Order: sequence, then C-alpha cells, then structure tokens
Amino acid sequence: MNATLTPAPTSSPESSRNNPQTPDFAAIKAKQHKGWSAGDYSVVGSTLQIVGEQLCETLDVRAGETLLDVAAGNGNVSLAAARRYCQVTSTDYVEELLMRGKQRAIADGLSMEFRTADAEALPFVDGAFDVVTSSFGVMFTPNHSLAASELARVTRSGGRIGLANWTPTSFIGGLFKTLGKYLPPPAGTQSPALWGTQPHLEDLFGANASNIALYEQAYTLRYRSPEHWLHVWQTIYGPLQKAFEALTDEQGTRLAADLITLIGKFNTATDGTMVVPSDYLEVVITRA
Repeated sequence: MNATLTPAPTSSPESSRNNPQTPDFAAIKAKQHKGWSAGDYSVVGSTLQIVGEQLCETLDVRAGETLLDVAAGNGNVSLAAARRYCQVTSTDYVEELLMRGKQRAIADGLSMEFRTADAEALPFVDGAFDVVTSSFGVMFTPNHSLAASELARVTRSGGRIGLANWTPTSFIGGLFKTLGKYLPPPAGTQSPALWGTQPHLEDLFGANASNIALYEQAYTLRYRSPEHWLHVWQTIYGPLQKAFEALTDEQGTRLAADLITLIGKFNTATDGTMVVPSDYLEVVITRA
C-alpha cells in the first residue's frame, strides 16, 4: 500500500462501521433516490468541476482509454475525461442529473455515452473498463462493500479506480454529523465519510488491489455569506432540503443555527463572505 496523509475517522463513522444490525438497503436506496432527485444538485455539482479535472490528472488518464464514471451526477469527471479524449460512459441512477451532464457535454462539444445505472449493480461485463471513477458519488451508496466490489469487478486487471471522497473531519463531514443529530441514519448503516479513511478503503478494496494510493486534497466552498450558502443548499441540495422538510419549524431553526456555527469553525474569510476549505481524499486503486 502506498498512502499519504490519511485523516483518522471520527467516533460517529467508526461506530456506524461496527454496527452489527442489517439495514433494509432497498428501502434506504429508495429514500436516497428521492433525496438526490429533489432540488437541483447540478447547481452544486457544477461548482465541483475542479475536483473532476484534478482526479483525471492524478489518474493520468490517456486518450483512447475506456472510462466509466459511476454516480456521476451532472458529469464533472465524465466531462474532464472526455476533454482528455477518453471513451467515457457516464452513469447515475438519477436520470435528471444525467440529462444535466448531457446538456453540459453538448454545450462543450464532447462525445460520451450516458446510461442510467445503479452503482451497486452496474450493467457491464467484468473488466470492461480501463478506468472507473466516482467523485463524491459512490461514497453515498448504502451498501459499501457491494458498491466497492462492483467498481472492482468492471475494472480490468491493471486498470485504475479513481475516487474523490469527503473525509470525516472535513466541513462536509461535519455537515453529515450535524444532520445526524437531528435525523439519525438507519440502524446498521455506515457513514459515507468512512470512504475518506484509509482503513475502510483497505477493507473495501484490499483483496482486489495491487496498490492503493491516497492523497489529501481540499475543495473550497465560496459563497456570498454563510447565510447565502444555507439558502442555496437548502433550496437545491436534495438531502438537506429533505432534512428541513422532515423537521418541525423549531428543529429547523436549530439546525440552521448549528450549520451557521459549523461554517464559522471552518470559514477563513473575514469580510463577511464564506470561504470554507473542505478536505477530501483522492484515491487511486490499481486493480490486481
């Protein structure tokens, strides 16, 4: 294993990791689908384009390589790979997000295939792709081990799996924990932030990898103010929108206050705007 700076998991993801209960994955997935279909995640997704560009550079993707982007959303990695002349297949289980990715590809004059697909049941043969990627996508699947095995299955021997995953100690990791105080996750589920830790990645991919390289990166959220971020994300980020809808007015007010406080812990701006770095782990797995 080749690893660089690896954040340690927090107590919340670690406790979910060790929870022995078996969750109802089908019900969880159906609820998640409603959350990601709500609002307009593509507005947030487009701001993350730099992450897709960086991941393609770290993966050293080459012209002509076949690349599958899993849980692609509106296509940040897909677009970056297509710009590097890869043969790209962009997939997600939310068709509306795929359509947004297709619109972006047409606008940029890029050619790629779009397919609706579940990250836990990919409709491709074994070893079909040179490179398989997911940027802040597959980490949200309810069944981590199944999703990881699918990524490995469709990657050829010697190919690469490239991931961008929020870490437990990042701002977005703090967002997960804050939401969990008001709406606890289903019993037995694992925190998505575990995908941003070395031990969990080794558990998921070690048996199918000849090497796992980890690189600590940071993406900076930039908004007019903390309140502006809250308004935008509450309006268009489906999971947060659904969370507020599920709470009473009093609970929603407390959640909003907690989120503003969380921003204050990370905000580096002193002019009233919001400049919040959020750490993520860039992962390159070489398929055995």
